[in-house]
Order: sequence, then structure tokens, then C-alpha cells
Amino acid sequence: MNMLNASTEALPVAVIGAGPVGLAAAAQLTERGLPFLLLEAGDKVGAAIREWGHVRLFSPWIYNTDRTARRMLEETGWTAPADSELPTGHELVEHYLEPLSRLDAIRPHLRFGARVISVGRKDFDKARTAGRAQQPFELRLADGSSIEARAVIDASGTWRTPNPVGSGGVKAPGEETFSARISYGIPDVLDEARATFTGRRVLVVGSGHSAMNVILDLLDLQREAPGTQVIWALRRTSLDAVFGGGEADALPARGTLGTRVREAVEAGRLQLLMPFRIRSIGEQDGALLVNGQSAADTQSVPVDRIVGTTGFRPDLDMLREIRLDLDPWLEAPRALAPMIDPNLHSCGTVRPHGAQELAHPEQDFFVAGMKSYGRAPTFLMATGYEQVRSIVAALAGDHAAAARVELDLPETGVCSAPTEMETASSCCGSATQTEPVESAAQTCCGGPPPSGVDACCLQDAAAKAAGEAGCGCSNS
Repeated sequence: MNMLNASTEALPVAVIGAGPVGLAAAAQLTERGLPFLLLEAGDKVGAAIREWGHVRLFSPWIYNTDRTARRMLEETGWTAPADSELPTGHELVEHYLEPLSRLDAIRPHLRFGARVISVGRKDFDKARTAGRAQQPFELRLADGSSIEARAVIDASGTWRTPNPVGSGGVKAPGEETFSARISYGIPDVLDEARATFTGRRVLVVGSGHSAMNVILDLLDLQREAPGTQVIWALRRTSLDAVFGGGEADALPARGTLGTRVREAVEAGRLQLLMPFRIRSIGEQDGALLVNGQSAADTQSVPVDRIVGTTGFRPDLDMLREIRLDLDPWLEAPRALAPMIDPNLHSCGTVRPHGAQELAHPEQDFFVAGMKSYGRAPTFLMATGYEQVRSIVAALAGDHAAAARVELDLPETGVCSAPTEMETASSCCGSATQTEPVESAAQTCCGGPPPSGVDACCLQDAAAKAAGEAGCGCSNS
């Protein structure tokens, strides 16, 4: 039941993050006639996606756009890209997110350079209860200003908080010290970051699709610069579930990715460390000395650069004064966690969900998009669109629409149960209407440009990181 007073009711809904899910929320709010502010920390929309913009998504355009946003764009004469084409991250931004952000209904309410550092109830700390539901939210920004809101949708993603390369979920000793020589996500080693990696010994940490993207790019670089060495460190003990379904995969680009990496491993084009858990990082003769635990003993590996593709986690510090109900290990909403637990779920077992599962004790506060999944690697971009459709319906008082499932995804392709949280089966799989799919822990779902997209691909749904993001996945 909404207990806001009249003055608070007139305030806007604050949406944090102008990525795909945040912009979809803006479109839904526009359609419902609810005032809103869209706050983006960067100076452009899709700031996180731009950092992995060179990566090609596994899923075609038909699954990468929100239906309400698409309809609003088409009313202005916008022409949608061909449904069957697989966009890169840059193309997703250029052909969809930027035009959406420029709509007259959205542009005046979009603020750039608005980094939110805290969210709470105005003049109330988390411990105070009496009158709390009638108090407006107050969002404090890095520039010292603040904004009042009647409700908050946090779609800020997880891109700025990657998991460490150290084992056990904590940074290895030396990881912070040598951070300038460690990249997280999918650096553009063939273009913008080419000089950084040419002729270097590079350690890639992680076993999902993001790691494979980096490895294949580094091997392409190696052909032109033979001095470039690639070392692949995996925490798992077997490669059995790493390479995916190959030709049997319903998403051809995803299957090709695994097949190409398998061939490179078999050809001995890269050094494989497995299992290998990083314990510390030091320096010796100008090189990074990565000290780790292998199956039987310790091992030290000298490298020049490290690329971490081990997933992301939510930044909860800005929400310290919000009453959250989080699962103790996934850091996702408690009601949602059992549905997305990567220890139990694989492709086709994560159901659509909305406002009810995403609710917290703090009335009218929601986390949506990648951040709503906490540490679970099972997020799909299309699922994020369904989340904000349901959330906005709930804020508008249309509880029947909020409870209704409107996510329609076709049957998934090849899937396998994950054996470690860092490697779910895929970031770009799809699901049935009642069973959306799990994404890869690394979240980045791009792959090499396919020669074509067949009907099988169009029967799969879009999923994101890592640098870890992409493939229909979103960090915003």
C-alpha cells in the first residue's frame, strides 16, 4: 500500500544508470506518465558498454531491445536494425541506446555526470521506523548536490566492481599494489590497448566466455607479434564444461568461440594453468610474479600483464542507509536468490520475475538489471527489461500488470550445469517463457562475427561482463 503524502507523491522516480535497463525504465515511466530523473555517472549513455564495445553479442537484435522503448522509437521514424543481425556493443549504443536517450520524452530528464554516492530516506537513518514510508528518498551525488525522489530504481550495474583475481573472493596480496598492470573485463587488445599487450606475456584469469574472447584476441595479436605469449589460468580442475556445445550450440557465434579456444589449446598456442589459484602477486626483475596454488604444489609465473575475467559483484556501499533484504551469499534480493543460485541453476531454469521478487523492506526501492542478481552470473538483458516493466507497473499502482509475466523467450540451446560460480554455461543463452537462462559468470557474451545467423540463432534469447558484459547481458 502506498502511504506517501501528496508532496512526496509529486516527486520524480529516480533511476540510477543510463544503460539498457535504466533507459528501459525511463521508457516504461514515460508510458505510465510518471515523472522521473535518469542519473548517469558518465558523460554518455551506455558508459559501461562502450568499454567492451568492440565485442560482438551472441544474440540478434530482436532480443536486445525493450518492446516499449522500441515502440517509442518507431513512432519517431526510427528504423530498427535487422532482427537477425548480431550487434557489437558499440552498435548497440549507437543504433539503440543513443537514439532512445535523445527522445523528447527522455532527454530533458537525463542528467550526465551525476554519480550517486548514497541513497536513503531524507533525514532518516536506517534505524528509524516511525514515519519512514512517508519520507522522500534523498540521493546524494558526488558533486555535493542532492535529489529527492518518491521512489528509486537502482540500475547502476556491477561494471565498476569486478571480482578480484585472487582466490577466495578477496584481492590477493599485491593485487592493489600492481593494479596499473591488471585489466578487468575484455580489454581491446587489437585496437585501443594494442600497444599495452603487444609482445608481452599475458596471464588471463577466468574460464568463461569473457576469458575466451580475450584469449582469441591475444592469439590474433600473437600472429602479428610472435613475442606475445598467452597464459590461461583456471580455478577449475577440468575443461569438460568450459568449451560449450560447439556446433550443437543454438547460438552459432557462442559455439564457435568455444571451438576456436579448444583448437588453440590442443595446438599448444597458449600455456594452460589448471587448477591455479592466485595467492599473491609480487615483482621480480621488472616482471609481475604471480604466485599460486596448483593441484599439488605452489607455482610462480612471471608475466607482464594480467587480465581478470572473473565476474562482478554489486556495490552496496551507496545503499548502506537503505533497508535491504539480501541473500547472505549471493547479495541478491532474498526472494530472488533461490531462482538464480548458480550452484543449482543452469540454462532454462531461471524463471521470469518482477516487482514482487525484487522488493525490499524499504518501500518503493528496487534494484534492477545486473546489480539485482548480486554475485550470480545468470542475468539476461531481456530479463532486465521485464524487471523494470513490472517495477514501474507496481509504482503506478497497476498490480495486475506488475504480477503478469510478459517475457517471451524461445527454447534454449545447449546448456550444462556449472561446477563453479565463475563458469556458468553461457552468457547468451535463452529460455522458454517461464524459464529464462543463466548467463556466464564472466558476463561478457561477445564472440567473433559469424558468417550468418540461422533460424536456430533466432530461436534463442539474448543474455553481458565481463570485460564482462555483453551478449544481451547488461551492467547497467
